[in-house]
Amino acid sequence: MDLKKIPYRLTVCKVAEVSDIDIGAEFYFIGKTDEELSLVCRTEDTPERTIEREDGWRGFRIQGTLDFSLIGILSKLTGILAEHKIGVFAVSTYNTDYILVKEENYERALSVLSSEGYSLSE
Repeated sequence: MDLKKIPYRLTVCKVAEVSDIDIGAEFYFIGKTDEELSLVCRTEDTPERTIEREDGWRGFRIQGTLDFSLIGILSKLTGILAEHKIGVFAVSTYNTDYILVKEENYERALSVLSSEGYSLSE
C-alpha cells in the first residue's frame, strides 16, 4: 500500500466561527459537531482567532480511493504506530484516510511503516 507524504506542516485547532476559516486555502479539514468547530490546516493558514490550537503536526495519506467495504486499513496503520509509541490524529475523507503525527515523530513513523512494507511517495 502506498502512503503519500503531505509536504507541509499542519495545525489542529478549534475556532469559534466558520467565517474565521479561509475556505479558499489549498488544504484543510473542517469538523463541526454540537460541541465544537475543529480545523486541520496548513500552519501558515491557521486563523488568527482560535479558541485552542496545537501546531507541529505532519501527515501522510493512504494513496488512492478506498472502497467503503475495505475493513481495518486505518486500524492496521495506527496499530503499528501505537506499538512504537507514536500517537496519531486521523482524519477521513470520502476517498481516503489521513494520518497526522507530531513533527518530532514523523520520520520515525515513516521509517516504521516502511519497515512494515508500506511504500512512501512525495
